[in-house]
Amino acid sequence: MLYAFGFERVGVLVSDLYIVLENPHPGHEGAEHGVRLEVRLLERGELRGSPYSARPIEVGTPVWRADLLETVDGPPGSFNRTHHHPVFTGWEPGRRVFDDHLKEDPLQFVAEQLADLEGLLERCGRGDDKEAAADAGSLRGSVPEIMQTVERMLAKVRGGELAAAPGGDPLVPVRVSWL
Repeated sequence: MLYAFGFERVGVLVSDLYIVLENPHPGHEGAEHGVRLEVRLLERGELRGSPYSARPIEVGTPVWRADLLETVDGPPGSFNRTHHHPVFTGWEPGRRVFDDHLKEDPLQFVAEQLADLEGLLERCGRGDDKEAAADAGSLRGSVPEIMQTVERMLAKVRGGELAAAPGGDPLVPVRVSWL
């Protein structure tokens, strides 16, 4: 499942995620599931027909990612694999960062990041993107709705409705997600 919140230049995408890494770091073996949230840049395409035609929308490069994950075989609500990626190089995320505040209250951490778009862009090395920063007020006003969506998705993951293992061997590397 994929939710998209679009502003003028910035989008926030939220998706369920089931993943088994091919070469996990020690202590990160096994299946993980949860919710992935990404801040992405959006591009509005030119109309390709009449003024009534659908507009192409490009969901572009990622800026920041939060993975609200836990082990599939662990206790629900543990957030024991929750991390974020504060930097991207093109489409590739930087290493996983396990922040103490993120571990203590993952939903509050994510909400704070989204509410401070200017700071998030600065920390990601995109502080000079004034068009993206102009979305800060609109994004800040939508944080409660975005976080409610994240909470609903997490409940569906824990209820087995989303981020479920595909058929076959549960330890074969796989990634099932929009993001």
